[in-house]
Amino acid sequence: MSRKIILLFFVSFIAVTTSFSQEFYRRDVNHVDTATTMIWGSPNFSVQFPFGKGYLASTFNFNYNVGFDFTIKTQSNWTIDVGFNYMFGSKIRKTAKDILGNMAFEVEVRINDTLKKLPVFYNGAGTNGLVLAYEGRYWNVGATVGKIIPLNRWQNSGLWLKFGMGYFEHKIYFTDPNSFFPQIDQATYYRYGYDQRSSGIALNQFFGYLFMQKRRVLSFYVGVEFWEVFTKPNRGYIFVGDLAGSTDNLPRKFSGLIGIKAGWVLPFYEKKRVTTFYTF
Repeated sequence: MSRKIILLFFVSFIAVTTSFSQEFYRRDVNHVDTATTMIWGSPNFSVQFPFGKGYLASTFNFNYNVGFDFTIKTQSNWTIDVGFNYMFGSKIRKTAKDILGNMAFEVEVRINDTLKKLPVFYNGAGTNGLVLAYEGRYWNVGATVGKIIPLNRWQNSGLWLKFGMGYFEHKIYFTDPNSFFPQIDQATYYRYGYDQRSSGIALNQFFGYLFMQKRRVLSFYVGVEFWEVFTKPNRGYIFVGDLAGSTDNLPRKFSGLIGIKAGWVLPFYEKKRVTTFYTF
């Protein structure tokens, strides 16, 4: 699936869900949702696109991201949350030769009258053409502080602005289904010289819309998320490529991520507010 299709899908999803929430407000004209203290969990999904000149942006393409946040919202609509995210499916920008050195070379293959370069792998034991897959994988853990800005009488819903920071790690993940490559065997430490694992501090911002339905379990949010990632390789040594050698003196570099994020709100607790009307 191409970037444009994925991006079009999420933009359409945001437009449809926002339209749905506004239509819901118009229909339920007699309900007033008073702001209150709430606690919820939120499984979420996003698609992210890297930019910049850091280790992450120069190595990986767009990724898929799944995560879970635990959120506390105060009566005054401030939010505090902690969360974990796991990113996967990111294609590698670098060539196989840049990642695996002499374990990889390229051959030209004609596909539908078009010449394409495809990687062929060598395991050091006289066997070529072996199957080897690799992709980018990241994870991060962090915390954010946010503010919900209501736009109407539904005081628990509205624009949701969040700012936070956390720890971020990324690497190249290899899949060797036939176990032909002892160099990257998961049971050995030799693979550490190839996976280019890096880590560091990250800042993030979220700008979106939170819709708290009267039936809380049907609530959700959608929006745009930004990451500013400052990482450096944390293995002691990289075997091949432009980073080959000791990693001790490599600088920390900036990479950015921009993505579209959607989450489902699972309510754990809500402090009910009771209003008493007196008649005379």
